[in-house]
Amino acid sequence: MPRVYGRLDGLASRDLHNVEKSDLLNQLRIDRSEPEGRSLGAVVGIVVAVVLVIAALAAGGWWFLRGKAIEVQAVTALAPTQGAGGSAAVLQATGYVTARRQATVSAQITGTMLDVLIEEGEHVEAGQVLAHLESTAQRAALAQSQAGFKAAQSQLTLLQAQLGQSKRDLSRAQDLIGRKLVSLQAVEIASTQVETQSAQIDSQRRQIELAKAAVDGAQVQLDYCTVRAPFAGVVIAKAAQPGEIVSPLSAGGGFTRTGVGTIVDMDSLEVEVDVNESYINRVIAKQPTEAVLDAYPDWKIPGHVIAIIPTADRGKATIKVRVGFDHKDERIVPDMGVRVSFLEEARAANAPAAPPPKGVLVPAGSIVQRDGKSVVFAIDADKTRLRAVTVGQSLGDLRLVEGVAAGTRVVREPPAALTDGASVDVKAPAK
Repeated sequence: MPRVYGRLDGLASRDLHNVEKSDLLNQLRIDRSEPEGRSLGAVVGIVVAVVLVIAALAAGGWWFLRGKAIEVQAVTALAPTQGAGGSAAVLQATGYVTARRQATVSAQITGTMLDVLIEEGEHVEAGQVLAHLESTAQRAALAQSQAGFKAAQSQLTLLQAQLGQSKRDLSRAQDLIGRKLVSLQAVEIASTQVETQSAQIDSQRRQIELAKAAVDGAQVQLDYCTVRAPFAGVVIAKAAQPGEIVSPLSAGGGFTRTGVGTIVDMDSLEVEVDVNESYINRVIAKQPTEAVLDAYPDWKIPGHVIAIIPTADRGKATIKVRVGFDHKDERIVPDMGVRVSFLEEARAANAPAAPPPKGVLVPAGSIVQRDGKSVVFAIDADKTRLRAVTVGQSLGDLRLVEGVAAGTRVVREPPAALTDGASVDVKAPAK
């Protein structure tokens, strides 16, 4: 029996040893189930956090940008016109009022402005004084030249007196030599003296002319200190103030003015329009026209074609046409936007007048596609309003559309990001 107990004790101890080793190995084994679940949850949390951050940034960007105005250019939708006497428009184009005679007046020398006698909007006459420059140095130079001129004249008077005396001495010597009272040498000396002094007088006269030229030059320099209007017109810009340095070459650097003011001859106002080269065959010299200013859409100004400038703009595929006004008016000022209708010859008095086409005219670039529809963006205060339109015939660079009233301001070439109700900042069109 003891031997049996011994075997059982040995077996139990061996089994216990194996169990302990198994527990130890289980404790050392890495349990991956719980960390994997924890890692997946962390990843999901990170993704959710990133999505929330992106959404917050997008919302903040939208909140920041929704009130930011988009810069756009605006045009006025105008009703199609029909010329006086029933003549119809064969072409319409847009352009600007320009001055054929315009000058930025400047001093011809560099100097400091003493006073400026003009203001914007003032009418000036040809030769009217516009400004004065500091002229102390020029006046001193003129006084010096005048003194030199007077000295030269005084020297001439002295030489003439000496010549008179020499001529009398020669006359006496010639009389005495006949009576053999003086030598021939004395007569020759007196004759040489007369000739020498005569030459000196001629030379002094040249010196007087030189001194007179110096006086004239100094006077010109002094006159340069007075800036005058080259022609009659209206002052549209005052560019300098008293105390500033003015130079035609800007010799004083970035702080030097190059002009005193800009004058426009209002009688030289005309219109320059760009006509698409595909329609230039409809325009001829002296062709009657009607111009409508953007500022006065109900005012039709008769005119005529002055000239077709014989060169094309390669980038825009247009040709510039000069159009003159038949009547001048104070309301017409430079750089105004204008629409010009080129008219056909008037029909006979008994010919029925064709009704004007329906709709309004807008630039072709103002019409864009949104959701498969042709639309324009009308400007209401500083907001845009989407307007669906029906597009009709083309008249040069303009398109006839229905759905917008005449006089409505629309966006020229709306950007792709422009939406209904967006804030806009209307800027001046580039020329």
